[in-house]
Amino acid sequence: MVEAKRPRLCVLGSGKGSNYLAINEAIETGVLHAEIVLVLSDVQNSGILQHAQRLGHKALYLYPGPKRTVLDKAQELQYVDVIKQSAADLVILAGFMRVLKSGFLREFPNRVLNIHPSLLPNFRGLRAWEQALKAGVNETGCTVHVVTEELDAGPIVLQATVPVLPDDTAESLHARIQKQEHNIYPKAIEMYWKQLNQAAEPNRCD
Repeated sequence: MVEAKRPRLCVLGSGKGSNYLAINEAIETGVLHAEIVLVLSDVQNSGILQHAQRLGHKALYLYPGPKRTVLDKAQELQYVDVIKQSAADLVILAGFMRVLKSGFLREFPNRVLNIHPSLLPNFRGLRAWEQALKAGVNETGCTVHVVTEELDAGPIVLQATVPVLPDDTAESLHARIQKQEHNIYPKAIEMYWKQLNQAAEPNRCD
């Protein structure tokens, strides 16, 4: 049996880049068999871009447009074009704080993954750990899922549970969830790529 090729990853992020760092570490230690070919951010001088530059990955800021939560149509086309030029196989959202619309997703069908800080389908949307605390649940967690047009509703790839402790604050709970995110995201990428290869010969995003 011919070994499947390593996927080329384009990582999109808006913040500190902790999940990007976890993915890169998993690649360096052999947990994840992949290659990061591009890091994109909608925030100038974001932590993720600074980390990518330090680690020697191609790192670009792309203007997202004036809207706070989505990419403008022209900017969406620019993001798509740059990703296609990178010949990425998978688009990995690592704290990318904009909703990707159908125009973007059609260009990379079933090739965009996201990690969400709850056990989906519970607590979709922003600041899910605060939603969990307010709801008074005993456990929450994180979910890697395929991105679809419906927010936080795509097929689930992998989940991890995190207990909600009696003395938890939003900050302490979020920190424990992030530790699990860093653990499962690389594993989920590896798992999902194998699933794609088992289903059919993969086609690159180019």
